[in-house]
Amino acid sequence: MNAVTLVQDGAGPLPRRRTVAVRVGSVTVGGAAPVVVQSMTNTDTADVDATVAQVAALARAGSEIVRITVDRNEAAAAVPKIRERLDRAGVDVPLVGDFHYIGHKLLADHPACAEALDKYRINPGNVGFKDKKDRQFGLIVETATRHRKAVRIGANWGSLDQELLTRLMDENARSESPLEARAVTREAMVRSALLSAGRAEEIGLPRDRIILSAKVSAVQDLIAVYRELARRSDYALHLGLTEAGMGSKGIVASSAAIGILLQDGIGDTIRYSLTPEPGGDRTLEVKAAQELLQTMGFRSFVPLVAACPGCGRTTSTVFQELARDIQDWIAASMPEWRRTYPGVEGLNVAVMGCIVNGPGESKHADIGISLPGTGEQPTAPVFIDGRKAMTLHGPTLVQDFQAIVQGYIERRFGAAGRDAAE
Repeated sequence: MNAVTLVQDGAGPLPRRRTVAVRVGSVTVGGAAPVVVQSMTNTDTADVDATVAQVAALARAGSEIVRITVDRNEAAAAVPKIRERLDRAGVDVPLVGDFHYIGHKLLADHPACAEALDKYRINPGNVGFKDKKDRQFGLIVETATRHRKAVRIGANWGSLDQELLTRLMDENARSESPLEARAVTREAMVRSALLSAGRAEEIGLPRDRIILSAKVSAVQDLIAVYRELARRSDYALHLGLTEAGMGSKGIVASSAAIGILLQDGIGDTIRYSLTPEPGGDRTLEVKAAQELLQTMGFRSFVPLVAACPGCGRTTSTVFQELARDIQDWIAASMPEWRRTYPGVEGLNVAVMGCIVNGPGESKHADIGISLPGTGEQPTAPVFIDGRKAMTLHGPTLVQDFQAIVQGYIERRFGAAGRDAAE
């Protein structure tokens, strides 16, 4: 046996579970397509101006599908106007209509709404009750089939089919080895989604127009339910922790649950259901979803900026200000960079605070800068592709580093750089 055992490569994520590919407008969900980021507005859909503005903001932030509430006649009547306004503005993001209770009636009474939407989202737990349930579910599915639209059948912990849950609870109570009530509820979630999908296919909705979700608000429940859904079916799956919460709690909980499932190869589209601060930025849920996918290595959206957390060697705020300014500048530049420099989203930038790990981390990045730490003049070596290229100092250090990054991007991702690579 060798005296030294090398660290082996990590196993990495499991291969993506192969699912049926579903077209939602111009976007493919499932199959071999990348995991799709989606979001939802919180405007009154009947307010066309406000909804168009928020959909456009979410799309600019990177949401590839946007869901809007369609809860009454005024909202349904507004949907075609919203689609038309977005199209005129060049925002071609697919729109999903979120229907509850009276979706069958709204779609029937507003055929222009049914046509303008790219997907319908229905919850088998509240599409109708008792003898009306199957009929109203069928009417929505028939409308989707006629208009060739995708449907997300979304079971939800907070509005689960009570008839199904009661029946399963009764069966469990009679069992020789009864399960905990929570386990029975998880099973009801899975069955609700799968039974509804089966009914939709029987009515005539093709398998390649069905997406399933089973959203709960507890991390371990979500993981268990989706693992079981993935084991029992090949439908495309939408992941999301419902009612995730506000701020860091919502982001951490969603990331934990969705990240574990993605690592398992489960999930075709994701949403962070974050509670925004009053008057807060709705696009935070899009940014959080993108950052999860990028940090896990599934997709690239913007250049990553690595920055040290700071310690007693970095009591100066120079590196913090530099990291903030560079990150803000990159975010502001990305809309233009995406058009001009294909592939720039894969760039790695390091902004480090002191000489302990700074030079090494900067060398590992495509381009990095390392400040000297506390009590010294801001003199900082810059590393490009693993080699020290120059040293910056003085009051224009931020602007000088930005210029170096911009030049690097132009050389590597501009037309001349692409021609040289070919």
